[in-house]
Amino acid sequence: MENVRTPHVAGYFYPADPVKLQEEISLLLEITKPEKVSPHAGYPYSGKTAAYVYNLVKGKKYKRVVVISPSHSEYFPGTSVYNGDAYETPLGTIEADKDFRDKLINGSKTIYKGMEGHRKEHAIEVQLPFIQSVLSDFKIVPIVMGDQGKLFIDELAQKLSEIIDDETLIVSSSDMSHFHSKQEAIQLDSVVEKRINSFDFDSLQKDLESRNTEACGGGPIVVMMKAASLRNKKHALVINRSDSGDVTGDNTGVVGYLSAVVYGD
Repeated sequence: MENVRTPHVAGYFYPADPVKLQEEISLLLEITKPEKVSPHAGYPYSGKTAAYVYNLVKGKKYKRVVVISPSHSEYFPGTSVYNGDAYETPLGTIEADKDFRDKLINGSKTIYKGMEGHRKEHAIEVQLPFIQSVLSDFKIVPIVMGDQGKLFIDELAQKLSEIIDDETLIVSSSDMSHFHSKQEAIQLDSVVEKRINSFDFDSLQKDLESRNTEACGGGPIVVMMKAASLRNKKHALVINRSDSGDVTGDNTGVVGYLSAVVYGD
């Protein structure tokens, strides 16, 4: 594999040393084992919330994991599916599923192969060590949405619904509200939680468009729910919600985090 996307935020958002990274993820998974959408901030802040949902798929078998993220570092029209051979993390290299990628972009005017959004984007990268820790023998399909408008959301959801199967896991990467007081963040993030739990992705999209709530990866969340609905999987549940103030103790300007699962009957 010649074209490998190397880690960009290792040592910042998560440990660059593979031993320390594996120890941290193992600890997070251990303390969040469930009794009965994953954020993408630094592990000290959002890692525990992410671990709750990754525990639910630990040890399951998937051929591929589709990771959908917003673009934080560059704007571009449409949706960019990574055009390289693999993504690399301190825990190893994960091969890209080129066959799935080619099926996804086939016939689409808004979904294409490219490096747009993948060069420095952290929202995909921070998911991968968790995925490597709970799954084995899988490929990835990294997707970055440069524009989260309804046209692009609908197209990606429709195309995914046509080619995904029970051996495909979709991970939508998103944080919630940014830099509001804790009280304001609770109000804003509760809107997303309500829409996810009621599986009302149309209202969630309208809430995001009207700024009734915030989620940097709101588009990817709606895509995941809409694609699931088209596959007749119409249930969702928020597993955990938190914010950065829970860690720092500073509640004047927090970032919200949420993890959830979408499932069928």
